[in-house]
Amino acid sequence: MASVEQLRRRDGVNLVQLEADISSIRSGSSIASIALPDYVEHTAGVTRVGALSAEAVIRDYESAAKEIEAMGTELIDAAQKCEALTAQVHDAIAFMRETAAGYREEGRKIFKRIEECALFTEDVRKTCEEVKRRMAEVSVGETPRLEPAEQELEIERALETERA
Repeated sequence: MASVEQLRRRDGVNLVQLEADISSIRSGSSIASIALPDYVEHTAGVTRVGALSAEAVIRDYESAAKEIEAMGTELIDAAQKCEALTAQVHDAIAFMRETAAGYREEGRKIFKRIEECALFTEDVRKTCEEVKRRMAEVSVGETPRLEPAEQELEIERALETERA
């Protein structure tokens, strides 16, 4: 109450003008035109000062409650965005796992092909070595083959030797 008394004692303060300034700032033309929330009502016999003070306080609390609800709505929106992002992350992870599995399968195929080629190359090498070895044995161990004309002469000589 000290602040109200000080306000009245000051010279040059026009209370009518002050109330008009406050009313112009508020959405309604007067304080009485602003409706109270449904969950409160004035008690019978309360003084005008008490009623106005209670109204001011409940309006501040209601305003704060509406801000809190608005924050809740924003939080719900943020949670929905997080859920959508989480779903996208799960999709991306599934795609990465599929891609990794594909790479592993392709690597397995290439690995197997390389080993098959290595085995085939080894078989070819062994076959070539065997053919070389056999060729060397044949050319060293046997006499060179005669031409067909020479073979005929050899056969005729052998036959003549038998006849004689």
